[in-house]
Amino acid sequence: MTAPPASRPAAASAPPATTTPPNPSTPPPARTFDAAVAVAAVAHLAGRIGPRLATGPAFRRAADWAAGELSAAGYDVRRERFDVPAGDSWGVPVAAGRSQNVVAEPPGFDPARPHLVLGAHLDTVAVSPGAEDNASGVGVLLTLARTDLRSRLPVVLVLFGAEEPRGPGDDDHHYGSRQHVTRLTAPARRAVRGMLALDRVGVGEAVPVGSATDEPPTALVRAGRRAGVPTAAESRQRSSDHWSFVRAGLPGLRVGSTPYAGYHDARDLPGLIEADQLDRVGRLVLAWLRD
Repeated sequence: MTAPPASRPAAASAPPATTTPPNPSTPPPARTFDAAVAVAAVAHLAGRIGPRLATGPAFRRAADWAAGELSAAGYDVRRERFDVPAGDSWGVPVAAGRSQNVVAEPPGFDPARPHLVLGAHLDTVAVSPGAEDNASGVGVLLTLARTDLRSRLPVVLVLFGAEEPRGPGDDDHHYGSRQHVTRLTAPARRAVRGMLALDRVGVGEAVPVGSATDEPPTALVRAGRRAGVPTAAESRQRSSDHWSFVRAGLPGLRVGSTPYAGYHDARDLPGLIEADQLDRVGRLVLAWLRD
């Protein structure tokens, strides 16, 4: 993956972070998006690991695995750890604990220079294997990490912890992305030119694209046209990690949200996921990155 020469970023007002060194034998990036890679990631996360409560051991296994995948793709990987309060995970009482974000930056990345952020939440509610919600988004992100993005700007990839609610309202939701935004330095905030959240992207025939404001997600609709991907546009769509960026005054959009059987329950299994839809999402995101 190509990135402009830049100084190595410093931690932004955060506690000491664990860094995963890049793999010295990084393979060359793929020329096109490979949906089979995303399908395999969904099978691993939702099939082998299963429910990934943000403060539990299964989530930590998933974070370690995903960090290794991003490192193998050539990124510099670090963790952002944070506290999550006790609450209710979709009907299951859960204790307070610690979670983490997995942040992958291209080599030589300078957070004070203009860049894009691509994110997906790695956690699930307590009872769900989370194939669609949200191993699908994670699978697309990990596949893009191994793809020649040819992006107009450097891209930071973030797997967020604790997106799922532990109570009603914004303040009991999106813990990882809120922590990530809070820890950005002032220059890094100014440098974010766009954030895209991938959340529930593996079912359907059209790709939902959403903005958190009253304005339509025009950039994503335009990207869909260029990629030959049908889209369904929504406004005031705030139920994912892009909202943490928008409420802090940063640009953010969402891809995904098709209704499906199995939402937030034990039926959310890998067999629900459609490779063709993952392919449509991957092509749309690449078109957005290259706009």
